[in-house]
Amino acid sequence: MKGLLPYTLNLGGELLSLSEPQVMGILNVTPDSFYADSRSRTEAEVADRVSQILEEGASMIDIGAYSSRPGADEVSPEEEMKRLRLGLKTIRRIAPQAIVSVDTFRAPIARMCVEEYGVQIINDISGGEMDPNMFQTIAELDVPYILMHMKGTPQTMQENCTYDNLMAEMLQYFGGKVQELYALGVKDIILDPGFGFAKTLDQNYKLMNHLQDLKVLGLPLLVGISRKSMIYKLFDTTSEEALNGTIVLNTLSLMKGANILRVHDVKACVETVSIIKKMLSC
Repeated sequence: MKGLLPYTLNLGGELLSLSEPQVMGILNVTPDSFYADSRSRTEAEVADRVSQILEEGASMIDIGAYSSRPGADEVSPEEEMKRLRLGLKTIRRIAPQAIVSVDTFRAPIARMCVEEYGVQIINDISGGEMDPNMFQTIAELDVPYILMHMKGTPQTMQENCTYDNLMAEMLQYFGGKVQELYALGVKDIILDPGFGFAKTLDQNYKLMNHLQDLKVLGLPLLVGISRKSMIYKLFDTTSEEALNGTIVLNTLSLMKGANILRVHDVKACVETVSIIKKMLSC
């Protein structure tokens, strides 16, 4: 697609091109994710959701077992691992070749997922802040790493929304962590600006308005704004009513250079990508 750099990800020896935007479908094996319709807690529910994600055209599945919504309850490592084992076992049974990303900030869980279930990508909301062993673990596992911007923890992040200059501080944050990762030998890094994480409503929209500024770092960009509060709080509605806003923001993200869109509504997002692709090809 015009305007996207020819990034590739090495997924266990198979190269995935990001020259066209990719859609990542969300699979939550949690009881308390902010969007209730995304929760899959039984093996049958997981199987149905995996089939839906792939049939609707996503190229990746992102599975998470720890809700990161503001104020979410703490989940023990044992419980997170138990939920992930159920989900990953089901994914590998019905879609053994699927590209799978695991949403975790815990290094031992990242290792388990890669070594036992062949997970190809680790998605860390904390950017290595919540487990000091994460960066070294990613280097040893030799898998692509999604590096997200957040301050604090899911329980405290909305108390950490003070910035002198949002974009400058984000660039400094990413620049420093990318250098740490490169020094350890990590080869594939994807940046996630962390919409909704330690950012106010206005800061989220400022970030969207300046999203293209992050491209100066020369790395692929993942955007996850699906049904988030930056949409429904603007209209005093709910996440169930936030699909239209999600489509608008995904469209803007694509126009500003997003390479991966992480979404609940895969079909709508795949159609959005196709429309933008068609427009830019003409």
